[in-house]
Amino acid sequence: MSQELCSSMEKAPHRALLKALGLTDEELEKPLVAIVSAKSEIVPGHAHLDRITDAVKAGVYAGGCTPVVIPSIGVCDGLAMGHAGMRYSLPSRELIADSVETMLLAHAFDGAVFVPNCDKVVPGMLMGAARVNIPSIFVSGGPMESGIFRGKKVGLSSMYEGIGKVNNGTMSRAELDELENVACPGCGSCCGMYTANSLNCLCEALGIALPGNGTALAVSGERIRLAKRAGTAICELVRDAVTPRMIMTKRAFVNALTLDMALGASTNTVLHLFAIADECNIKLDLDLVQQISDKTPTLCSLSPASDKDMEDLHLAGGVCAVLHELAKRNLIDGSVHTVHGCALADDYEHAHVKNTDVIRKIDDPISPVGGIAVLRGNLAEDGAVVKRSAVSASMLTFSGKAKCFNCEEDAVSAIYGGRIKEGDVIIIRYEGPSGGPGMREMLTPTAALVGMGMDEKVALVTDGRFSGATRGAAIGHVSPEAAEGGKLALVNDGDIVKIDIPNGRLTLDVPAKMLDARRKKLRPKDSNASGWLLRYQNLVTSATTGAVLKKKF
Repeated sequence: MSQELCSSMEKAPHRALLKALGLTDEELEKPLVAIVSAKSEIVPGHAHLDRITDAVKAGVYAGGCTPVVIPSIGVCDGLAMGHAGMRYSLPSRELIADSVETMLLAHAFDGAVFVPNCDKVVPGMLMGAARVNIPSIFVSGGPMESGIFRGKKVGLSSMYEGIGKVNNGTMSRAELDELENVACPGCGSCCGMYTANSLNCLCEALGIALPGNGTALAVSGERIRLAKRAGTAICELVRDAVTPRMIMTKRAFVNALTLDMALGASTNTVLHLFAIADECNIKLDLDLVQQISDKTPTLCSLSPASDKDMEDLHLAGGVCAVLHELAKRNLIDGSVHTVHGCALADDYEHAHVKNTDVIRKIDDPISPVGGIAVLRGNLAEDGAVVKRSAVSASMLTFSGKAKCFNCEEDAVSAIYGGRIKEGDVIIIRYEGPSGGPGMREMLTPTAALVGMGMDEKVALVTDGRFSGATRGAAIGHVSPEAAEGGKLALVNDGDIVKIDIPNGRLTLDVPAKMLDARRKKLRPKDSNASGWLLRYQNLVTSATTGAVLKKKF
C-alpha cells in the first residue's frame, strides 16, 4: 500500500511530507509498518510502552521494513471504576477500532504491529486489525508484578476488598494506607487473570501473537526480546501477505474460547471475542460458549480466585503449557496457522507444565467443566454469564430475596450502609450497553461484598458487566437489558431470584400475569446521556452479540 505514496512522480508531495519526518529514500523504498502504541502517562499498563515500541522498531528495521509509531487512546478501567468515567470504558473499544481503521488506511501502511495492554485496548485493536485486514501482529506490554503486603501477594482487587474490610472493622485505615503503597508496584496490566491479561493470553491461542505474549512480565528482558521478535515477524507477514482474517478463523476463535475456559478467565472475554469475530465476519453465540465450557476442564485458578498470579502462570509453562494439556484431549485444533509462520501445535508441542499447583494436568483438573457458564431463564431470556471458577461451591445454587437498585452507586451505598443482608440477591439494572450507557464494570460492589465477608452469603445480578478481578456469585451481561425491555426492570424488592449455575438457570419466581401488570406501570429510567455516549446509546447492540455497534442505521 505504501508504494502508492512512494513510487510515482505524482506522489512527490507525499514523499516530501514523509521526508519531513526524517525518512530517507532508502527507507521509503521498504514496506511501511505502523507500530500502534497505546503509550500514555495516565495508564499504569501503558506507561512503559515506549520501551516496547522501541524494541519493536529495532525488530522491524532488522527485518527489512520501515517502522512508524502512531498513537491509540486507552482507558484505565481501574481509574474509571466506580464513577461516571466507567461509562466511557467499553465505548472506547469502538473508538480504538475506528481510529485504527482511520490511521492505517489514511496513511497507506503495509503492515502493523499493535502494542496494547489494557482491557478495551486489546479488543479494540484486534477489531481494527480485522477490519483493515493488512498484515498484523500483536505484542502486549505484559502483566504487572504482584505487590507484597505483609508476606502475601496483593493486587488492585485487594484495594477494593480492603475498603470493605475497613468498613466491617477487620482492617484499620492505617493498614489500608500501607496496602495502597504496595498493591501496584510498577508498570504493566494488573497482575491477576483479569480482562487485559485474559485477552493477551487469548491472543496466543488466536494465533495473532507470539508465545509468551500473555504472561511474560512487563518489566522483564523477555518482554523486550518478544517485542523485537514481533517486529521482525511482521516483515515476514508483509512479504507473504498474511492478513489477520487468514489467522483469526472460526477454528482459532474456538481455540481461544477453549483456552478461556481452561484459564478461568474474565467474563469480559466473551463480550470481546464476539465483537472481534464480528469484524472477521464470523458468528459466535452463547450456545457455542456453553458447549465449549461443558467439555473443557478448568486447569488454572488464578487471582482473584486464588493467590497465584500471571508470573506464576508464566513460570509454570505459560499459555503454551495449557494448550499442550488441552491438546491431549483433542480440545485444541493445532493445525491453525499463526503469525509465527507455523501451525499452533508447533508452538506448544514442546511446552510442558512445570508446576502442577498452577497449571493442573488434564487428568487432574480443578473442575471438569470450564471457568465461564452461561445462564438462561425468564430473568435472562437471551442469556447471562458468570465466572464459575470464581464462585464458591456453596453459592453455585442460591435462592434469595431481591434488593433492587437502578444504578451501581446506590447499590454500593447500600452495601457499605449495612442494608444488604445474608440471603439477598442484589439487582443492579439500567447499567447495560444501552441503559448505562456503556455497560459499566461492577468491581466496586463485588469487592465490597468480599471485603465485608459477604461474598458467600449474597449474590449480585446485573445487566452491566464485571471486572476480571471480580469473584463471588456475580452474574452479568443479563439480556435483554432493563432499558431494552428485559424482565430485570420488573423485579421488585422481596421477589425470589433463583440461581442454578450447574444447570445454567437464572429465574425470577413471579407469576407471568403479575409481571405483565408491572410492565404496564413501568416507567423506564432516563440515562440523560449526551455527547459521544448518546450516540453510542443509540447505536449499540445487546451484550449477547458483543455490544457491537449497528452497521446499518
